[in-house]
Amino acid sequence: MAKKKKVNKISNSKKRIKNLKNQFSNKKEDVKKPIEKFLKTGIKGFDSLFEKGMGIPNGAAVLVEGGPGSGKTIFCLAAANELCKKGKKCLYMSFEESEEQLIGHMEEFNWKAKDFVKKGLLRITRFDAIDVSRSIEALLSAAKKELLIEVEPMFFPDDFKPDFVVIDSLTSISSAFSGEESRFRIYMEQLFRYLEKNKITNFLIREVSSPSHVGSTFQEQGEAVSFLSDGIIVLYNVIYDSGGRTAAIEILKMRGVSFKKRIVEMKIINGKGLEVNPDKILKKTKKDNFSLT
Repeated sequence: MAKKKKVNKISNSKKRIKNLKNQFSNKKEDVKKPIEKFLKTGIKGFDSLFEKGMGIPNGAAVLVEGGPGSGKTIFCLAAANELCKKGKKCLYMSFEESEEQLIGHMEEFNWKAKDFVKKGLLRITRFDAIDVSRSIEALLSAAKKELLIEVEPMFFPDDFKPDFVVIDSLTSISSAFSGEESRFRIYMEQLFRYLEKNKITNFLIREVSSPSHVGSTFQEQGEAVSFLSDGIIVLYNVIYDSGGRTAAIEILKMRGVSFKKRIVEMKIINGKGLEVNPDKILKKTKKDNFSLT
């Protein structure tokens, strides 16, 4: 009987040693786990516009701009969908469409938006730009126009820590600061600073009337925020002389990474989503002349 107890003690000791080794091994793996330097959107064809192994630098602030109907919202929703599929947390902050409308857009492409919401991977919240501008006004008055604005309490939920944020759109926020460009600029500086400090990769949608940088030096349209951004992705409406229309996309700017400088075809496909053809460069010919808007 004593011998049996001794055997059991030895067996239990071996199990404890094995468990300790496994725990130690798991901790070592956690320590060795590499920090992701780049964010890949997962949008078909788009990530191929970056040089091999690169993508959007983690924590980067990227303007997604284009004219009306160019696909800015769908592009950002597509990125959020693909990132949620990878287990990333995405926050979509809308100053225009409601939560129901945006989830509806995603469901039209068979993206599982409602499932992502239930799993705590996706949060879509609508804000009022007028309320934001009034809050800034009050804070500036209280701080005697010093830069003491706290962005976090006005925007970001305490119970949701996103890996990726979309702000839709800067155009709506800017309109709420009508006639107060300096205050809009202060607010933008604080917002960018918060996102950078928390290393949150973000897309900021901005509507522009026309792509003034095409064929000339880029000139800022509207409020000056490009200087704050790390990258600019431009979406275009392509109008052919024949009357046909299509869409296109390019990476105009992206600090810290190499990318292909080209305007390429982009398609929004019913029931499927958004695709980019990184090798189909837009070229004007005698037969197919076009303009970009």
